[in-house]
Amino acid sequence: MELEHPIQGIHHITLVAGNAARSARFYTQVLGLKFVKKTVNFDRPNTYHLYFGDETGSPGTLVTFFEWPDARPARLGLGSVHHLALTVGSMDALLQWKTWLQHHHLLVAGPFDHQAYRSIVFTDPDGVVLEIATAGPGWQNLREGNDFIPRSNGLAAETWPEPVTDISESMRLGVLHHIAGLSSDIERTHEFYDALLRMPRLRTTTDPDSHAAPRWYWSTRSGSEAGRPGTVVIYTQPQSAAPAIRGQVGHGITHHVAVEVLDDEALHFWHERLREHEIRVTDVLDRTYFHSIYFHDPDDILIEIATAQPGFLIDQPADRLGKDLMLPSWLEPERQQIESSLQPIDPYC
Repeated sequence: MELEHPIQGIHHITLVAGNAARSARFYTQVLGLKFVKKTVNFDRPNTYHLYFGDETGSPGTLVTFFEWPDARPARLGLGSVHHLALTVGSMDALLQWKTWLQHHHLLVAGPFDHQAYRSIVFTDPDGVVLEIATAGPGWQNLREGNDFIPRSNGLAAETWPEPVTDISESMRLGVLHHIAGLSSDIERTHEFYDALLRMPRLRTTTDPDSHAAPRWYWSTRSGSEAGRPGTVVIYTQPQSAAPAIRGQVGHGITHHVAVEVLDDEALHFWHERLREHEIRVTDVLDRTYFHSIYFHDPDDILIEIATAQPGFLIDQPADRLGKDLMLPSWLEPERQQIESSLQPIDPYC
């Protein structure tokens, strides 16, 4: 039976940056993403909100940043997103990424084999944990038990045998492969995603680095579409005798995660569903490029549900994306003041 107004997948993830220009250079020049939109945090218009993604800013490809220059470094812990992963098409491309990133003086771990995908891990200039994961082989016919093949299998030592001097077309990063958070109670998290958000559980395993720690997967899709890149959310429940550490937002961590619905009708459906289940949720907000609502998961990770439309071409043609400071109509009267408070950004300098 087809669900009413299903969540389609990941829409975007928003991180906190200490320096907007530095993040813009890294995500365009090192990771090869398109600078999709240069705007401001609508709630703090003297600071940037930057969007990076594919050529038109398609939902699912978007990594965005709030610039908080005066914030302290983040603390990873319960209620935090541990990492995000971007998708690449093949194992060859993954090895090319490893060589490319090392050429840019980044420490790269992996590749690691998770059965459903292989991945490498590194960090951005603020310390955000990033992963690049292959689109396949996929989630069908996986063996039971842990989904991680031990590092002793030699895969992590592999690299591309030739210099990589540019990001080739075959290396282009696609949708956000998955997003991984930390949970204090994995069963409660399952209830949140499976029963409330109607995202069926894809797999249960344990954490690669601590086999006592449960690691569970959910997907917005089922059947043959289950686990498709761009539809997967992962949580790990850390196991420790010490008191759990709570995460704290700051440089180098996620501010919020957004999932996608098709339209305003679907968004209003989810607004009412959350209220009926006594989840505190904001009113529907106009974010110019999408409409959205915000609420929290049981561990206080901020979740957004965002519409696919109207999209990022609403106020700029494709060949101008990222080149001009774009403001919503209600902030246009303050343009001069806002522009004077922002440092210029040109990621290609």
